[in-house]
Amino acid sequence: MTTPYVSWPREAGNLRLRVPTSRDVDRVLAWRNDPEVTRWLLRTTQDADELRGSWRRALDDAYDQAIVVDVDGVVVATGELEVSDGMGQPRGAAWHRAEGSIGYLVDPAYAGRGIATALAGALLDVAFTDLGLHRVTAGCFAANEASWRVMEKLGMRREQHGVRDSWHDELGWVDGYTYAVLADEWAGPPTVDAAG
Repeated sequence: MTTPYVSWPREAGNLRLRVPTSRDVDRVLAWRNDPEVTRWLLRTTQDADELRGSWRRALDDAYDQAIVVDVDGVVVATGELEVSDGMGQPRGAAWHRAEGSIGYLVDPAYAGRGIATALAGALLDVAFTDLGLHRVTAGCFAANEASWRVMEKLGMRREQHGVRDSWHDELGWVDGYTYAVLADEWAGPPTVDAAG
């Protein structure tokens, strides 16, 4: 497979998407480990060394894009885009046939301002426009209405409702949703100016 190349930073409305640095760790963990956020994550807490390590690995792995999102110089969200071969895709097959998955987290102090929609839309645009992917998925707990509404706003379709398919550290087995969109269905990122 050809190695993907994505140029960071980039703008999405008033959001600045960029590669994370060690200086961002404390700011992100201040809200990432908040119970209001962790109730929607499979792993409820993360320490500074784990976060630094995952960001460092992403820097060395062209198929794993990890970013942070600034609004007026304040990190308010994180995002990721992971690239993989499609099911049954032979090794070395054309790059445009590959799949991707996106994820996003927003500081609860900035929730409800369109940041998740703008961020997820920018990640989808990178996946389809910059990388030429065939298909992108995203998932969330079925109870996380805010997250699945973002996916639906972006034109992603719900393809799966997994009954108690996801293990949560504190809640046990919970239902999950999987959403997807194909390259030829992607209408482009929304014109959302997230409020800072």
